[in-house]
Amino acid sequence: MVKRNTVTAAAAAAAKPPLPPAVSGVALAIPVITRGLQAVAGELHRKLGSVFTVSFLGMIKVTFLVGPELQGDFFSRLDSEVCQGETYKMTVPVFGRGVLFDVDQATRTEQIAICFEALKPARLRSNVETMVREVEEYFSRWGEQGTVDLKSELNLVILMVASRILLGKEVRETMFDEFASLFGELKDNSMHLVSHYFPNLPISRHRRRNAASAGLKALFARAIELRRASGRAEDDALQRLLESRYRDGRPVSDNEVTGMLVALLSAGHVTSSNTSTWTGAFLLSSPRHLAAAVDEQRRLAARPVDHAALSAEMDTLHRCIKEALRLQPPVPLLLRSVRRGFAVRTREGKEYEVPRGHGLACYIAFNHRLGRVYRDPGEYDPDRFGPERKEDKAAGKFAFTAFGGGRHACLGEAYAFLQIKAIWSHLLRNFELELVSPFPEVEVNNMMPGPGGKVMVSYKRRKLN
Repeated sequence: MVKRNTVTAAAAAAAKPPLPPAVSGVALAIPVITRGLQAVAGELHRKLGSVFTVSFLGMIKVTFLVGPELQGDFFSRLDSEVCQGETYKMTVPVFGRGVLFDVDQATRTEQIAICFEALKPARLRSNVETMVREVEEYFSRWGEQGTVDLKSELNLVILMVASRILLGKEVRETMFDEFASLFGELKDNSMHLVSHYFPNLPISRHRRRNAASAGLKALFARAIELRRASGRAEDDALQRLLESRYRDGRPVSDNEVTGMLVALLSAGHVTSSNTSTWTGAFLLSSPRHLAAAVDEQRRLAARPVDHAALSAEMDTLHRCIKEALRLQPPVPLLLRSVRRGFAVRTREGKEYEVPRGHGLACYIAFNHRLGRVYRDPGEYDPDRFGPERKEDKAAGKFAFTAFGGGRHACLGEAYAFLQIKAIWSHLLRNFELELVSPFPEVEVNNMMPGPGGKVMVSYKRRKLN
């Protein structure tokens, strides 16, 4: 019996595919610094293939999956196999205790569903008028002509929209300056790479992060008190969270509501702000695509900017935004933890075993620039998403993953597109714009890198006919 079991175990082990080819992470440190992560990833892909492991002194091993045909293993496997939880523990000091990555998987799944319900497209329909009004009021402050830092301007208008639609009139009308200051402090001190790998390191940056998070949650708690004291039920995400319940009937606690609001803001604002700015930088550097986007707005100029227009009638602008997302995804590298080993198969037919305990990496910024998926992948070409080419569809459902995919698709995708279109449809209709600073470099040492430095744009008012 013992002998038969031993033979069976040996046969099972022999039947397993080999481990992916591996390379030392320490040896890659200098090339990454001097040449950049994308260049190094390209070299590893050429030498080792679509599946390879980077080992850091043998203690941490991260397996990279390259190409759309492999991303189903990253995005669609069960949480019992591939898990987010351990990877995103660094969000606990930001969102607070008892929320998302500080709770068990079952509770986290319910909390994500509650957040999705607050932001699902059908709910947002009634918020578009408020969104458009905030945008119009903000840009009415611009003069007849001038020069501005587009990044700073878009950051502020997006924060104003979020404070009204997500947090409600209490924050927007009576606490905005305090809110903006606290959120800026939180964002500036929680996105650095050191905060990802060492979130509890006792450094000044983390003390400021913790103080800002606590301040935001206290501010949101005051907003909840004002809402309840007013007796009003508003049409915003705050109200939807306050009215939410878990499957067992218990209400979502105020601590959970405030933590979810911090989470929604942290993910949504940075995504929309960075993508809005990248969209502007690319468009203002691409005369042909800028002209096409302006022509679309000219055709729609007689029509109000409402939910139908933003969601279904601005295809050119949608493709311009999507192409900016392809080239500069909000989160360029996603990580997971492997809880139970599994086999992967490359498009060439090679099989590898990804063992339990490995990290798993989806390098979105690299996958979005694969020449076998996208023609001239380094070029800004929104037409690649048009009906004639559909390059993202031709390569499968995981060819474009700026908003994730599968079981963990981003719940704020619809909100982000509506907000960015509301902003850029207004700018294109009402201003002639010119990029007067160099095209921005990508920020470094940031988990959600945006355009580095100022993005200076000159403007002159106009009215499309």
